[in-house]
Amino acid sequence: MIVAVTYDNGNIFGHFGHTEQFKLYEIEDNEIRSSRVVDTNGSGHGALAGLLADLKVDTLICGGIGAGAQNALAEAGIKLYGGVSGNADEAVKALIGGTLAFNPNVRCSHHDHEHGSAAHKCGDHGCGKGTCGHH
Repeated sequence: MIVAVTYDNGNIFGHFGHTEQFKLYEIEDNEIRSSRVVDTNGSGHGALAGLLADLKVDTLICGGIGAGAQNALAEAGIKLYGGVSGNADEAVKALIGGTLAFNPNVRCSHHDHEHGSAAHKCGDHGCGKGTCGHH
């Protein structure tokens, strides 16, 4: 299993779509076998789900995340543990141990006011598939 965590200087970064790094953990037999930090290279919401899928990630731990990104992760088959904060390594250990506290209804609150604006477009939130008619 490969777990990704939105990452900032040892801690879980609070916004999935703006994370500059992920820390990837390779888990075998309920133990962390290896970990590494990867840069997102400025990828936006939709591209991040694709990046994680390309890296063979099974599970994501993050802070806030918008509905579009949640949908993109679900389409990629990546299990989401959102609303998590604190130390990244400790969160992964808690996940392995079955004690990770997360919010199954996590939402990225700053998106709520954007959906009605004329500036919003489908690709902002992870569609990226060209199926919505805006591309």
